[in-house]
Amino acid sequence: MQTITLGRSGLNVSRICFGTWQIGGDWGSFDEDAAIGAIRQARELGVTFFDTAQAYGFGASEELLGKALRPDLERDRDSVVIATKGGIDPGSDRPRKATREYLRSGVEQSLRHLGVDHIDLYQVHWPDEQTPAEETASALQELVDEGKIRHAGVSNYDSAQLAAFDRTRPVETLQPPYHLLRRDIETDPLPYARENDIGVLVYSSLGSGLLTGALTADSTFEESDWRSQSSAFQGENFRRNLAVVDELKEFAAGKNASVSQIAIAWTLAKPGIHVAIVGARRARNIADSVAAADVQLTADDIAEIERITAAGVPVTGASPEGIA
Repeated sequence: MQTITLGRSGLNVSRICFGTWQIGGDWGSFDEDAAIGAIRQARELGVTFFDTAQAYGFGASEELLGKALRPDLERDRDSVVIATKGGIDPGSDRPRKATREYLRSGVEQSLRHLGVDHIDLYQVHWPDEQTPAEETASALQELVDEGKIRHAGVSNYDSAQLAAFDRTRPVETLQPPYHLLRRDIETDPLPYARENDIGVLVYSSLGSGLLTGALTADSTFEESDWRSQSSAFQGENFRRNLAVVDELKEFAAGKNASVSQIAIAWTLAKPGIHVAIVGARRARNIADSVAAADVQLTADDIAEIERITAAGVPVTGASPEGIA
């Protein structure tokens, strides 16, 4: 497994990060034992970086990750890098809540759920325009000073929000959405992150399943799966993007790779992207994703991939306020 220094955080991590949104209850039902098996398979394959969030099942995802990693945590805590996120309260009157009090409470809860004495990377899940950036940033610095978190980052911020945070303490990492059908960060905030050596770990590398090749026009989703309410997984938009994926499959076959591996490899090849977050609920799926880190794409390959996906429909995703 390739590793990389995550920007100015200095953290050395695997280029594939195991993400756990899919085991928090927002993606329909799943088998807990199989999910634990997927996490442990990722470790066996060399993954050292794991990302979760307080909001994924209100701690359920963190607890499951802690349970799966317990043997590693007890044997050598520093062998894994655990990232989590806080600062949102989905379903409440104020879903974005990056106040000092709420962040501190969230860190304490996450420590308990994960069963650890410190969090390697704590990220503000979504920007909160109602809370001054200096309050959010200084609150995280206090938690660093206390040893409860080691590094501080943000998720879903734009460049202006990054700069506002930076004025109080450095933003060490950024976690934005990014994949072949969602490339808006290339305009903002990726250039700011590159200029300031901010470590970038991107989520939804597989387009929330769109880029796996496993979906068809007849695919349906459980009511508890957020995709059942998303315009990206319904109607003409869905059909157009599936046609793009079919063409990508042909390209991938010529590279002796899966379409998932091509999507992830493309992400990792883009300047300024340090890490791709991928999720899995079964061991066989994470094995395919991990292998993507070794897929080599030429400049001509990347140009062809982008020609194919230019016919796709740009997609969005879920936010604390709802689903587009």
